[in-house]
Amino acid sequence: MNGSIIKISHIAIVVPNLEEALGFWVDSLGLPLEYVEHVEDQDVDVAFLPSGNSEIELLEPIHPGSGVARFMEKRGPGIHHICFQVEDIEKMLSRMKEAGVPLINEEPTIGTGGKKIAFIHPKGTGGVLVELYELTAGESERRLERMDDMRRRLSQGGRVYAAGVMAFFTGLRATGDGNSRQ
Repeated sequence: MNGSIIKISHIAIVVPNLEEALGFWVDSLGLPLEYVEHVEDQDVDVAFLPSGNSEIELLEPIHPGSGVARFMEKRGPGIHHICFQVEDIEKMLSRMKEAGVPLINEEPTIGTGGKKIAFIHPKGTGGVLVELYELTAGESERRLERMDDMRRRLSQGGRVYAAGVMAFFTGLRATGDGNSRQ
């Protein structure tokens, strides 16, 4: 492994509201929604939409002080970064350091799905935030676990929603004196 680039992994787009953004990207444009993930340490919710061998990654900041929220406040919604999958992230980072490229992460961290990630500072790329990522052995298993968790939460949410609707209709059927109509 020489640290070379394998492919463009994804293009990340910051959106103010993930649900509204999915209306365009999924409903209108027709991209499939692979999964949604809450990334606590980055204060974002992320939706992954595959397109060919790459993905569109939608980022909704969930905390006003997060880096993504500050980015959106300064630049507005739109393209946040481009991500390249690499064979060996440590070798790629070493190559960047040797070339004098400013890095945000000098060592990889763990990103969504458990992959190794690192960011290159826009000062060294002509103004574009660049992410590097290396696939890890357990990434596919972690994605399946997160999808199962999301299905479980959606199922629970559906039950809560149904109970709320039933309570609403029960309330509508109630008479002015608090007794239910039969």
